[in-house]
Amino acid sequence: MLNRRHLRIKALQNIFAWHMTEKKDVVSSQKTLMQSIDSVYEMYIRMLALLVDVTEYTANDAIERANKHLPTAEDLSPNQKLLHNKFAVILKQNPEYTAAINKYQVNWHADPELVKSIFIKLKDTKEYGAYLEEGEETLESSKEIIKFIFRKILLKNLNIVQAFEDKFINWSVDREVMQGMIAKTLKNFTSEDPFKNKLTPISADWVEDSRFVKDLFAYTLKNDIAYQELIAERTKNWESERIALMDTILMKMAICELMNFPSIPVKVTINEYLELSKDYSTPKSNSFINGILDKILNDLKRTNSIKKLGRGLIED
Repeated sequence: MLNRRHLRIKALQNIFAWHMTEKKDVVSSQKTLMQSIDSVYEMYIRMLALLVDVTEYTANDAIERANKHLPTAEDLSPNQKLLHNKFAVILKQNPEYTAAINKYQVNWHADPELVKSIFIKLKDTKEYGAYLEEGEETLESSKEIIKFIFRKILLKNLNIVQAFEDKFINWSVDREVMQGMIAKTLKNFTSEDPFKNKLTPISADWVEDSRFVKDLFAYTLKNDIAYQELIAERTKNWESERIALMDTILMKMAICELMNFPSIPVKVTINEYLELSKDYSTPKSNSFINGILDKILNDLKRTNSIKKLGRGLIED
C-alpha cells in the first residue's frame, strides 16, 4: 500500500513536472498526479492477472502436448494441478478483482508468447516439480507456488520487467509498493469464499490520504510565490541559480506541511523531507535543506504561523 512517504514522492514528482512545463495548469496537473497514484493500483492488478494467466496456461500446455506427433502417455495425461490452484481460482472469482480487470482492460492474452515463456521456465524448476508431487492442496499451501512464480520467475524475467517498464513510467519507483501489495494479498486471502476476501487497497485510509496528497500538491503550488519569498529571505548569500530546483521544491513542500497540516508533527515533516532529499537531490542537499528549514521554522514559530492540533506537535 501507499504510505504518506509514497504520497509525498508522488506529489514531489508532479510538482517538479509542473515547474518544468510552460503551461501551468494546476487542475490538469492534479489530475495527472491522481492518475500516477492510480497507476500503482493498475500495476498491482496487472501483476495479479499475469499470475492467474500463468496458472491458466497449464491448459494450453496440455493441449500442445496432446497434439504432438508422437505424444507420450504423460503428454496425453499431464498433471494440471496448477490450473486448479486454489488461490488463483478464488482470486478469479473475487468481485473486486474482476471489476478491476474490466476497469483497466487487462489482457495478457494479447501477448501469448510472453505467458508461454514464463510457463516453460516454471516447468523446468524443481519447485514446480515438488508442487506437482504434493498431496491434497489447501488454500494456504496453494499460495507457495504463487509466491515462487511471483518472486523467482516474474520479477527476475527481463521480458516481464520490460513489459511493465513500457507500461508504467514510474515502474522502478513503484515496483516495491506493488510487491508489498501482492504479498499482503497472499496473506489476506484466507477464505475459500471469494466474496469474503479483499484485495489490498491503494492505502490504509484512501479518503484521508487522497485529501492529504491533493492538498499538499495544491497548497504548495497555490503558495509558490509566498514560499519562495520565505526561502529567499534565508538564502540571501546564495545565488538563486545555484540552488537546485529539487531542493527548492522539497523546502516549499515542507513549509506547506508545516503551515497547512495541523495533525502532522513538525518533527515528522522535517524528517520526511530530509529523507526525500537523500534520494531525490544532491549529496549536499540534506544538510543545506536542514539548515534553511531550521531557520524558516524559527521564523514561522515567531510569527505564530504554525498551528497544530495536539500537544507537542509543534516541537522539532
